[in-house]
Amino acid sequence: MNQTTKSPLLLRTRGMAAEIAARLRDMIDEGELPPGARIDEKELSSAFDVSKTPLREALKVLVSEGRVTHRQYIGYRVAEIDLDDLAATFELLHGLEAMAGELVQRRITNTEIAAIAARHRRMVECHDAGKRAEYFKLNQQIHQMIVDAADNPVLASVYSTLMSKVHRARGAANADTLRWAESASEHEAILAALEHPAREGLPAILREHSENTAREVLAVLERTKRDAPAARIGDLAREGASG
Repeated sequence: MNQTTKSPLLLRTRGMAAEIAARLRDMIDEGELPPGARIDEKELSSAFDVSKTPLREALKVLVSEGRVTHRQYIGYRVAEIDLDDLAATFELLHGLEAMAGELVQRRITNTEIAAIAARHRRMVECHDAGKRAEYFKLNQQIHQMIVDAADNPVLASVYSTLMSKVHRARGAANADTLRWAESASEHEAILAALEHPAREGLPAILREHSENTAREVLAVLERTKRDAPAARIGDLAREGASG
């Protein structure tokens, strides 16, 4: 037999594992599975209507990405978020947002402004309809579009990398309704500044929005971390008893 020939069953399993990994990645990044949450293999196998084999392959991928942790006899959990590292990353993002704003004042085109405005309108529609996950994705896209309009590929690349680091944290804190409304209002101010002929105040507006977001995300995660230990100790006791 040709050694390069793959078993159809193996290919199906790998394809299934990739799909499951993608779904779990979204659930983790959007906060549906919060930091520290226990991953119930039986429950997920039933929810996805798959056996444990592709599910475990998917979980191994997420472990390699740092989104999930695994301990023998304990099982899988959503990885905790390092708040000190997150705070440091946000500090860099504040500066990059302001720098992008300064460059955008001189370099953004009318076509780019129109594209951002169109994406903004879709985001507002999602906000009004209560479509939180879609709103969040459009929000992220708008920020990247603004940075891309600065016409500095190095800045855009660094910004994208750092945003990917804070994406899961923002998703985990995205359930705060008050901050959601504040963020939507701040985006209105950003768009107004972009559409102003002089882009007046854009760097400061972008930086303030980034700082407000960071403050709320860190506060929500700190509260979650304080409230979680008792529940997790109970989980560990049950797991120890069953293991």
